[in-house]
Amino acid sequence: MSSPTSTWRADMARRTTAGAPGAPGARTRQETVRKSPLGSVRRAQQITTYGVGSMIAIGDQSYIVSGLDTWGVYGEPDLHEPRLEERLDVSGFRLPPAASAPTGNGVKVRRFPQTYSCPSCNALKSYRDFGTRRNENKCSDCQVALTPSRFIVACADGHLDEFPYWRWLHFRRTEESRRHRSCDPKRAELTLHSEGRTASLQGIVVKCDCGEEGSLEGAFSRDAMAALGIACSGGRPWFGSGARERNCGTELRVLQRGSSAAWFPNVRSALSIPPWHNVLMQHVMRKKRQLVGKREEYIREFAEGEGWLDHGRYSADDVIKAVRILENAGAESPEEPEEIIELEAASQLRQEEYRQLCSVTEEIPENEHFVCVPPSSPEKADIPGLDRIMLVKRLREVRALQSFTRIEPLLRTDDDRNRAVDLAQGDEIDWLPAIEVIGEGVFLTLDNEELSEWEAHSGPASPAARAERLRRNHERQLRTRAADPSVEVHSPVTSRFVLLHTLAHALINEWSLDCGYPASALRERLYVNDDMAGVLLYTATSDSAGSLGGIVAQGEPERLATSLRSALERISWCSADPLCLESDASGVNSLNLAACHACILLPETSCEMNNTFLDRALLIGTPDKEVLGFFS
Repeated sequence: MSSPTSTWRADMARRTTAGAPGAPGARTRQETVRKSPLGSVRRAQQITTYGVGSMIAIGDQSYIVSGLDTWGVYGEPDLHEPRLEERLDVSGFRLPPAASAPTGNGVKVRRFPQTYSCPSCNALKSYRDFGTRRNENKCSDCQVALTPSRFIVACADGHLDEFPYWRWLHFRRTEESRRHRSCDPKRAELTLHSEGRTASLQGIVVKCDCGEEGSLEGAFSRDAMAALGIACSGGRPWFGSGARERNCGTELRVLQRGSSAAWFPNVRSALSIPPWHNVLMQHVMRKKRQLVGKREEYIREFAEGEGWLDHGRYSADDVIKAVRILENAGAESPEEPEEIIELEAASQLRQEEYRQLCSVTEEIPENEHFVCVPPSSPEKADIPGLDRIMLVKRLREVRALQSFTRIEPLLRTDDDRNRAVDLAQGDEIDWLPAIEVIGEGVFLTLDNEELSEWEAHSGPASPAARAERLRRNHERQLRTRAADPSVEVHSPVTSRFVLLHTLAHALINEWSLDCGYPASALRERLYVNDDMAGVLLYTATSDSAGSLGGIVAQGEPERLATSLRSALERISWCSADPLCLESDASGVNSLNLAACHACILLPETSCEMNNTFLDRALLIGTPDKEVLGFFS
């Protein structure tokens, strides 16, 4: 089964034709030229990989995805999840367009970078200066396919721009380069040469017709652009060439065009839980514009006209009640704690879901998007360390792309939120792109008494001491990103969080081997604070791997006990041991301890925390028994 795809189209272009000046009948007119579709991607990739502001290679050319105001979507939002709408302050969500080619709809893209080179004549200049015909990507002189620039520049505030080849060549701090400062950048002819002597940047040489030449060695150093006196000019090519933000001036970093650091999505999600999970509420949410705020008589007539009251399936009172619940959804929303919640696992959304996952929601046809029941043999559910096991036989998750960052991902602090880039210009767009995924899962909570006893251990190798190492490294990273480094920062990472996160990874790896799912088709959802210690492991993918069935069966006590024992045995030894288990810091920004690709890491799509805050020693301890693992 294939997933719906989004159609990629080049953004609307303007072409001007004119007669000879002063000639009879001379006129100037503008024609709208709509280019044919360039390609397509899966809808889910519009949220996680190729969203607004990201770059995509289509054939031998490079493009950037345009802002939401250019997308070919019309009418009311077609996807709703009230809890997430309230949290993100939007009126609804839209599925990325999946229009067929003749409609002219789709996701618009713009050419970026504009700088191209010819592998034959080595010319390095703007794409339009090559004199290529429309829909062709060839040098007009050599008839050879052009190559987009490998290098771009970006700043931590999300701006993006062309690599300044001319300035790099002429403003280097050397005596030789100062002799050619009189070169005119508008008339200069640059060429790009790959000498092939080495695979490093030293082998890529830029030459100018003024006689200046030099390699790109050192371009990736952190202060390379600052040394040339080049600061960010606020480029936002996904909105158009004239959409620059003024007065940015942030330090620029050189990136490769395909670098993962060029675009980090900020994806927010929520489960559909009672009362938003049943069929009637889904009907009401789709018609919210027509129903919210209306009198009861109108609601009755509307429901009857829609056929909701046919065959006695619903009563008018049921519909009215559902409408009133929707109206009051945001009236008395619980306030977030005053401190910044840097980990989504402790958010208000997660607390609401945790309470529903701990209670029973019956398996009846009306409960379309959420069914949560205990195992069929609860008397056998006595697994050391675990308190509650719930089988989530139906679930619906809505994932929305809220914003994006560059250089470094979002860490959910005040300073980081200021770095997040909006997906549209102005305030006219009050929706976000999102997808809904249907799946199933198993919800587990840890035994609170055993957990408290384990957390209470003290000493240099205690759970709290190991978590403190990660917390110090996290706080160091937070300070480097803060606008004011003198402001005190606090990391919410605890031994409880690291334990649950690592347990989720161990079980996902085990289940991917035991029941045939690829690890990338399984996901974790953490619920951790002083009052919560749970994890939901589930399938929620838009392709066929999400509908195989079988994950719920892993939650039956006998099978769960077997898979948990096997998972713990598997991670008790890593092919990188003893280096892995004895590591004082590992992973990105030293935010892991005993964790590596050979033992506990997962595909990025499966992990909420980008494979950080992991330590398998907190699960199984160490061979010398200095570290006490929760399941030792």
